[in-house]
Amino acid sequence: MPGTPDLSLTIYRGTTEIGGNCVELRAGPTRIVVDVGVPLIDSRGELFDTRSLKGKSKQSLLDEGILPNVPGLFRGDLHPDAILLSHAHLDHSGFLGQTQPRIPVYASEGTSKMMLAGSVFANGEEIPKKRFRKLQPGRPKTIGDFRVTTFPVDHSVYGSSAFLIEAGKKTVLYSGDLRLHGRNPEMAEQLLKALKNQTMDALLMEGTHLGGSRRQRVTEHNLDEQISEQVQRAEGLALVSFSPQHVDRLMGFLNAAKNAGRTFVADAYTAFVIYLVHRQLDLVDPSADEEIRVFYPYYFARKRRSKLHDMFRPRQITLDEIRQNPSDFLMMFRPSMLDSDFHGKLPDGATVLYSQWEGYLDRQDWQETERRLAASGGKLVPVHTSGHILEEDMVRFVREIDPRVVIPIHTLRPERLGDLCERVHRLENGQAYEVG
Repeated sequence: MPGTPDLSLTIYRGTTEIGGNCVELRAGPTRIVVDVGVPLIDSRGELFDTRSLKGKSKQSLLDEGILPNVPGLFRGDLHPDAILLSHAHLDHSGFLGQTQPRIPVYASEGTSKMMLAGSVFANGEEIPKKRFRKLQPGRPKTIGDFRVTTFPVDHSVYGSSAFLIEAGKKTVLYSGDLRLHGRNPEMAEQLLKALKNQTMDALLMEGTHLGGSRRQRVTEHNLDEQISEQVQRAEGLALVSFSPQHVDRLMGFLNAAKNAGRTFVADAYTAFVIYLVHRQLDLVDPSADEEIRVFYPYYFARKRRSKLHDMFRPRQITLDEIRQNPSDFLMMFRPSMLDSDFHGKLPDGATVLYSQWEGYLDRQDWQETERRLAASGGKLVPVHTSGHILEEDMVRFVREIDPRVVIPIHTLRPERLGDLCERVHRLENGQAYEVG
């Protein structure tokens, strides 16, 4: 790459909050934006409701500080040259639909697939085909004065990536969201090995768990054992609640059903995710295999997506069939199904295995689910482990990357990283930093 352009970075959102990541990097005339996430928490300290965005103009969203004020990202002539998406979670990709359609979007194939599933079933954003540029792991991609290399990382959504971003001799590693205690710890090991002799000028390090209560280290493999044990113990219908895009967790439930002699019942969303990845991961084919059945909840029937309905019709199952022999099944469940499908009453003695962020249990729909479970002699059992790197693993990761400066992002407690690591540099939202 000719010349050595100056490299600067600006975190527009994420210096003191979890989620909503948006970072701009500049080298010479080239500008790239990494992630365009929706905030997790609103100005009142409550979970951000994406439905509040409907009907609002881009200008009003900018004026209210909901959209990060990145020049040209959402409107105007001087738009960035590219957007990089680290993964499909809304707190990293949710504002993609607000960005200018002329800006190309670089992401892994897995991220593109998960965003497609989210757009069909969860009011998420899809990467338009005309904008999508596929990043291949370990293969550098030139974008103007930048060279970008993507590395797969283990996180709670399929297709997650970290980015090595180079401009001339200057280098930045964007960790994205990652963990070392997941099903695929070798991903982080391969990243560390690949960068072992790489001088790193700056590391943008996710710090979700910085300063939080110390968590017991539960690996995804430990969790598999807990899930299998709970499914074996369940006497009636076993229900499970987790994000279908968390494919590693999905694999744990598929295996638990098989080990317990139960049939896994996917909803249409989960079946579609499995269909998108089953060849790459050697999973069951939800359109044909005997090990899986597909239930169409009422909310899906309302959407009238006939092509998807036809795709899984050979494996369709009704709630009446499940009620006849409830102990034969391990079934996907969402609180919305409580009234629309179960008509307010779950089968007697049902067990709900809850495998998501514990904060969602404070929502009214989950509190009502727990109340009705108890009324029918059932129970809710949390079985979960975090998709984010733990503090002790963060220390090791930073030490092995050995950056000249480490910048915390995606955290409520950025100051805590300074207690754990050397050469920590904190930024404020909107503050430019010259790299190197």
